[in-house]
Amino acid sequence: MKMKYSMLAASIALQTALLSGTAYAAATAEELAELGNSRTCVGALKAGNAEGTIPEWSGKWQGVPDHINFEGTGNHPVDPYPAETPKFVITAQNMDQHADKLSAGQKALFEKYPDTFQMPIYESHRDFRFPDSVCDVTRKNAETAQLVDNGEGVEATTGGILFPFPKTGLELLWTSSIFTYRPWTEELISDNAYVLDNGNINWGRVKSRNLAQHLKTGTSGPTEGRSSFYLNETLLPERDRGEINTGMEFWNHTTEPRQSWRYDPGTRRVRQSPEYGFDMSFPGTGGSITVDEVRIFNGSPKRYDWKIVGQQEMYIPYNAYRLHSKDISYDDLLIPGHANPEHMRYELQRVWVLEANLKDDYRHIYGKRHMYIDADTWFMVMADNYDARGGLWRTSMVNYFYAYEAQTWQAGVGFYHDLQASSYLAFNLVNEQPKGYTLNTGELNDRDFGPQAARRAGL
Repeated sequence: MKMKYSMLAASIALQTALLSGTAYAAATAEELAELGNSRTCVGALKAGNAEGTIPEWSGKWQGVPDHINFEGTGNHPVDPYPAETPKFVITAQNMDQHADKLSAGQKALFEKYPDTFQMPIYESHRDFRFPDSVCDVTRKNAETAQLVDNGEGVEATTGGILFPFPKTGLELLWTSSIFTYRPWTEELISDNAYVLDNGNINWGRVKSRNLAQHLKTGTSGPTEGRSSFYLNETLLPERDRGEINTGMEFWNHTTEPRQSWRYDPGTRRVRQSPEYGFDMSFPGTGGSITVDEVRIFNGSPKRYDWKIVGQQEMYIPYNAYRLHSKDISYDDLLIPGHANPEHMRYELQRVWVLEANLKDDYRHIYGKRHMYIDADTWFMVMADNYDARGGLWRTSMVNYFYAYEAQTWQAGVGFYHDLQASSYLAFNLVNEQPKGYTLNTGELNDRDFGPQAARRAGL
């Protein structure tokens, strides 16, 4: 009798949750037992693959490895594998031999630029790990985290991974784009290069500040209030110099949508930017990327239906230290069609494949999107974006590296290719800047963001 009552109560609770738009995704006892054993503490499979081309996860380094001379945040990244050379190179001529481990976008780049696009494949490494506090929070979230308001919001504990065993597309999306464990403060001046089909470059430059206080190491708490802040000041091109975009994010896109403001240097006025996001053009990029595709995807997921395609082995940008070296000039790096392959690094890794299909009653310039998520770190690293007719339009890749000072991975330069226009955007370049990415200094607070901060900065 008690068993029947418990089953009835559970059924009623489930129906109530579904009607209220709340999604419960607690991990099973078997899954929880795998964390820290057969899987890493954030849910990645520890074992390598059968062929030995993906190694067993070692997690042997946290912070700065003993053999690295790293002079602190703000300096350009230092490669922990300086002596390595490519194992082999994928070209348009041998692409078919590796087709099962390439994305549609990578194949399209080989087809479009058969004489110049290449992928140097390096030894795969799985050597870095998150702080122990991330492990503790991840286990707690595996048991208690839940999406609410039809996937527009989340109730969880900050400071860890959200769903180490995602069951739905929305759970995977939140885990890999909105709830990642990234540096909690980020400051940089970066260059943006829009490379045209003839090789000419339209330049932009942005001073950026980002703050996510809940990500400070050892800090955790409920998902309440503001989740993050941003402020971007345009330095180039000259016609836009002094424009400032700033705003804040919350944990529920329905009850507390993103708030954004824009400072216009011409009028010296700050105005609110309603509905900033989705397929609006990202400032300073000439319409080459949308607001919601910075770092592959950000913001509300409401315009798409999301589904998990599955996991597979793929060649993805990985351990991209050299790419950000101050010894590489933009003239050398930015060639027509794509970045110079000599400076790229790809490794074979396991990825999650996430698909987004535009809902019938919504609009967006992308009708379908495929996103590729590194299974070890939960960061989105690549995307293929399709137009309304189903044609592959744009393909992108963000080059991550482990930031020693932050003990997590940092998004470096992103390459956003327009296959129809034969152009690409190199976003967040730092090679020719005197400083690299300045992370986790603790020098930012919420007063550095929002309309008052934009007004102060614009004077």
